[in-house]
Amino acid sequence: MLQTEFRAMGSRVNIFLDADTPEAADAITLVPVWFEAWEQSLSRFRESSELSLVNRSAGDRLHVSDPFWQVLHIALDMEKASAGLVTPVVLAALETIGYDRSFANGVPDAVSQAESQYFAETDVTEIKLFPESREIRMPEGLRLDFGGTAKGWAAHQAMLRLAEFGPALVNAGGDISISGLQTNSAPWKVGIIDPLQPAIDMVWLMVGRSGVATSGKDYRKWLQDGVLRHHIIDPRTGLPAETDILSASVSAPTVMEAEMAAKVLFILGSDDGAEWLQNNPQFGALLVLDDGVVLTSQSMKRILGG
Repeated sequence: MLQTEFRAMGSRVNIFLDADTPEAADAITLVPVWFEAWEQSLSRFRESSELSLVNRSAGDRLHVSDPFWQVLHIALDMEKASAGLVTPVVLAALETIGYDRSFANGVPDAVSQAESQYFAETDVTEIKLFPESREIRMPEGLRLDFGGTAKGWAAHQAMLRLAEFGPALVNAGGDISISGLQTNSAPWKVGIIDPLQPAIDMVWLMVGRSGVATSGKDYRKWLQDGVLRHHIIDPRTGLPAETDILSASVSAPTVMEAEMAAKVLFILGSDDGAEWLQNNPQFGALLVLDDGVVLTSQSMKRILGG
């Protein structure tokens, strides 16, 4: 089993490749290079990134890279699939509540509430796309933040590239993409961290080809005017979601879908989230509530390890 670990996109990235060929060993050394290129395109925290350039160029028609184009389309697809609960146009809201830097550079300071133009900045239909030339034009006043969608996409892309050499698992800060069963036909063992005791895994998932993601308010949090904030915005209010869920972990066909579903469940809360799961049986979910109660969907129970 080949493996490597590095930091990228504000997270720890762990790579596992079930292969022992020289070609596989060469490939796994390239993963940090791939992530660096993708981060340079997709990060809102880098002034020189492609995303920052797009956000500064409202009104201009810009040619964008293939990774940017792919992630934008996935973000728009997830916006539609989530009925607007997961959207790439919450940057103004995030900045308003103080999330204006990467957690890799420290937790945001205790900031004061700023005047927000958020509610005027949420209509993704105003983004103009030109598929024949891979160009986009952003409207005035609207900026993008790909957030977890970009990290999930990067994990998925790295998995696809490594899968040419053998079964692969890519874990980008909890966004996990798995190519399939290991070479001995055994499932991968994926731990879900207990948000109340982060040093331990509360359960194990036994999974093959799939994606796993977790969203919660247990890590990215800070104070604003004495009010505890977190980074998951409810687009209906422009503020951090008010929810009884501490963390939501989801298994799905792909990590991008898992990332979207985890955020939807977190924002909806346990009651409305349960109804949403009934209407979306392709997702398995494990929810940890504020009071410590753990709720597990039937489809998630089927992949729990001993």
